Amino acid sequence: MLDLTDTTCATQLSFRGGGPAAQLAGAVFGVVLPTAPCRAETSAGRTALWLGPNEWLLLSDSTDIAALDQALQDQPAALVDVSHRTLFFKLSGPHAARTINSGCPLDLDLIPFPVGMCTRTILGKAEIILWRTGVEEFQIGVWRSFAAYVRGLLEEGGRSLA
Repeated sequence: MLDLTDTTCATQLSFRGGGPAAQLAGAVFGVVLPTAPCRAETSAGRTALWLGPNEWLLLSDSTDIAALDQALQDQPAALVDVSHRTLFFKLSGPHAARTINSGCPLDLDLIPFPVGMCTRTILGKAEIILWRTGVEEFQIGVWRSFAAYVRGLLEEGGRSLA
């Protein structure tokens, strides 16, 4: 049985910055920003997803970003609140990877796509952020305008495996 639930965080921040700015952002945000490609780090309800060189998506249930914004004032970095742009779904169950693969070309076996890995990819015709949070559990981020389409694809993919 597959479970598809809404898990959108209160705060989503797009952060771009290198070296000292990234270290400072991680220290103030409370999560060491991952430097290995396509990896996620989580601590105390906050998550940093590596999306590209010097680019992270910072997720938090807290809406207080003033300290992070203030700390980065004099840094060569960009911090943009994108909280209203992306919706996140959690897909879990024994066929979660196969359901995603009904519309996504990535190899989602555990060796090439282990727990803690994240990336941008496509599902059908929509760009998504795909993050494996458990052996049979994924977080899927999609722009609001594509959310109904992606939910429908996942539901249809899940029915075909039932």
